[in-house]
Amino acid sequence: MSGPKKRVYIKTFGCQMNVADSEQMAQVLAEGFVPTDRPEEADLYLINTCAIRRKAEEKVRSLLGSLQVLKQSRPQLLLGVGGCVAQQEGERLLAAAPHLDLVFGTQGISRLPELVRRAGRGRRLVDIELAPGFPPQPRRHWAPGAIKTLVTIMQGCDNFCSFCVVPYVRGREHSRPPGEIIGEVADFLAAGGKEVTLLGQNVNSYGRGLSEPLTFTELLRRIDALPGLARLRFATSHPRDLSGELMAAFGELPSLCENLHLPVQSGSDRILQAMNRGYTREEYLRKVAKLRRVCPGLSLSTDIIVGFPGETEEDFQETLDLVRQAGFDQAFSFKYSPRPQTRAALLPERVSGEVQAERLGRLQNLLNELTFEAHQRLVGRVREVLVEGTSKRSQEELCGRLRTNQVVNFSGPRELVGQLVQVRLTEAHPHSLRGTQVEDSSITWPLAADPQAPQRRLSC
Repeated sequence: MSGPKKRVYIKTFGCQMNVADSEQMAQVLAEGFVPTDRPEEADLYLINTCAIRRKAEEKVRSLLGSLQVLKQSRPQLLLGVGGCVAQQEGERLLAAAPHLDLVFGTQGISRLPELVRRAGRGRRLVDIELAPGFPPQPRRHWAPGAIKTLVTIMQGCDNFCSFCVVPYVRGREHSRPPGEIIGEVADFLAAGGKEVTLLGQNVNSYGRGLSEPLTFTELLRRIDALPGLARLRFATSHPRDLSGELMAAFGELPSLCENLHLPVQSGSDRILQAMNRGYTREEYLRKVAKLRRVCPGLSLSTDIIVGFPGETEEDFQETLDLVRQAGFDQAFSFKYSPRPQTRAALLPERVSGEVQAERLGRLQNLLNELTFEAHQRLVGRVREVLVEGTSKRSQEELCGRLRTNQVVNFSGPRELVGQLVQVRLTEAHPHSLRGTQVEDSSITWPLAADPQAPQRRLSC
């Protein structure tokens, strides 16, 4: 691509994996495009989609329909759809949207520059090839002052949960070579970054299929040893593959945050079996108990589906009971929706939409209570906050997160953005906390680079 750079707008639906994919799209297009946050000015408009739930897919289709007006007013605009819905629908998307120029699947990002060039010559294209192995990754670059980053370590999933479309739209599991991962993290830290989140559909199974096998815990240890790393997180973990070695790491690795997302999906053994989750409620609760022994300050979050085919009131009550026993600090809960190609979509005994909505309301009320109680328990304590920017509510306040991932708002100078500071937590709110900076408590950076520095554990 030559001449002045054009503008690309990327609309992202879905989880952290999609956010990371959108960042990669911007990277591979950087030779010819600069990002814009004004879609009406874009020369290239990309929609990065999610197919994990029907509602997310419906939002994508609605947006795509509304963009017909923009395309008519700016015929030179190139419009593309990528990600899971693109992988799932392929040619059907082009047929349904005559104003759409390009459809590219979950492994098409590295081919995106060439696809855009071809679409710019008037061709309507579909590229949904799923090739074996981990797809090529571009060399990463970060904006000045970047504090956090997402690093993809594996793609795909081999679990085939009966409700989940991921193996069909992202393919089978493939692990990224550890040298590439560690090099990317090291580059980020050298650029001044502080927090890294490792991503995969099931990070616990990382390393299978590599020429030199490496467990996920061993990868964490290598990354934890890198100079300058303040915080290390990962998502998502499958409970079946959560090893004792990985649980022990929460009490051993200084950078590993006291925060784990461990999707349970249901508290009923009967439903868990129908979901093909590979564990029982008691096995899940035993792992939670062990985690809390290893790391008493652990903040635990989860995913829960209500109204799975055949779910009875008794099954749902077992889910509520598990939620109480596990004591989640945060949860993402959803009504079951059938997904193409999945086994659950063929199951009889569908739960009505009315019952799903009523159960979801009861569950979310309980989850909101648990989240607020977790926030209340923190009031009065001094905790480390990584300052990420200004508060959404007021540009006069700063906003950051605890190692346990709760949001904290407090007053302070903007010079603290990107720094680790100590904050006394003074007020609990349903979705955040308020606090006051403890004077003269800024942490000299880089703390982790000093081998004699004390381990920065909170209560583990």
